[in-house]
Parts: sequence; structure tokens; C-alpha cells
Amino acid sequence: MKIYTKTGDKGTTSLLYGQRVPKTDARVEAYGTCDETNSMIGLALSYLTEENFQGKEIIEELFHKIQTTLFHVGAELATPKGKEVKWSLTSSDIEEMEKHIDNWNESLPELTNFILPGGHSAGAAFHVARTIARRAERCAVELGEEVNPLVLAYLNRLSDLLFVAARYVNDQLGYKEQGLHQ
Repeated sequence: MKIYTKTGDKGTTSLLYGQRVPKTDARVEAYGTCDETNSMIGLALSYLTEENFQGKEIIEELFHKIQTTLFHVGAELATPKGKEVKWSLTSSDIEEMEKHIDNWNESLPELTNFILPGGHSAGAAFHVARTIARRAERCAVELGEEVNPLVLAYLNRLSDLLFVAARYVNDQLGYKEQGLHQ
């Protein structure tokens, strides 16, 4: 299988079902930003390879599942209006993230002010992934009523999960949070 097709050399790409659109199309931006989120999550996980802490396996398993789900979210965003979506999110996908947010958050110090992104490389990468997930959500909102409301909820909750995961990883690895200097 060749990696290059040359079909995009003139600034267009195909959505699912073959419809050609400009690479600047809002759908392309939305699913591309999901891909960017996915890649940053992979980078964050790579920083944990040599680390050991309580709950590491849960983080790895959960985020590998999320990476797969993000491919499906991207595919849904790449499906033109009126065409069949091959796979859809369910409310249980969102509920699972909420469960982990609540569990990790219970063990963390209460937030009393804004914190600066940073800490361990994995924690910092989860913070970056959070900001990219927020952008993916904004891109999906831009598509309007064509978007499955569960996609919007999923991306919103994912950014919350990434924030808490960054805090949890930093806490488990002994990195203190830096608050804003006022």
C-alpha cells in the first residue's frame, strides 16, 4: 500500500464516502484536530514508559481506549451530512471518563486557584492534549447541527479528563503544582 496518493496535491482531500473538499474545510479541521489530540495523548503516554506509580496501568489502558475512540470520533466528523455513520459514541463512553475524573480528583489537592501547565513531561503533555481537545471541540461546534451532540460532550469531557490526568500524573510522580503568581 502506498502512503502517498497525490490526490491532495491541489489542496483538496476526501471525506468518507469520497466527497472532495478543500483542506481548509471545517470538517477537515475538526477531524484533523482530533488526530492532533490523539497524537499528543500518545506522546504523553510515551513519557510514562519508564515511570512506575499507583494507577499507571489504568491510565495506559484508558488512554489507549480513548485513542481508538478518537479515531472513531474523527471518522464521524469526516462523514458528510446525510451519510451513514459507521460507528457512534454512546453515553457510556462519556460516563466512563466521568468515573475516572471523579476517582482521580478525589485523591488530588483541592484547586483554590488556577494552576500553570507543566510538571513531569507526561503531565505537561496531557495539559497540551487538553488544549488541543478544547480546540477540537470548538471546531466541532463550528459544524453546527450536523454534529452528533455526543461528539461535543465527548470532546468536552475529554478535555476535563486530560486536565485531571495531568494533575494526577504530576501528583503521583511528586511534581508540585505551580499556581499563578498574582
